[in-house]
Amino acid sequence: MSAGAEAVLVNTILYIEDHYHNRRLVQKILAAKGYNVLLAEDGVSGWEMIQRHQPDLVLLDIALPGDMDGLDVAARVRNDPHVRATWIVALTASAMRGDRERFLEHGCDDYLAKPIQVRELLAKVEEFFDR
Repeated sequence: MSAGAEAVLVNTILYIEDHYHNRRLVQKILAAKGYNVLLAEDGVSGWEMIQRHQPDLVLLDIALPGDMDGLDVAARVRNDPHVRATWIVALTASAMRGDRERFLEHGCDDYLAKPIQVRELLAKVEEFFDR
């Protein structure tokens, strides 16, 4: 591998979430099932990790602090030909009527509401990797 090149991991999931405990919980759940889990705490670092590691799946909180929220991250992914095919699941506490549709319109491929339900999370991740 050339200097500065990053290894591309197999079955890699990036979870972009600003709450530490949510990040750790999801990481433990998914790592226990054998997935490689990368973590980012805001949209800017998440976007950088998407470009660098090209994960298979991104679990994306929508309400992120700073200059780039989850919808901004999704839009950047969809507008970048190198990572456009990355599957994005909004994993968010926004569960009002119409939120799911809004997230799908802004580039997310699927949606899971918080609080996180372990079985539902695992089923969604397994569904993605089985497709």
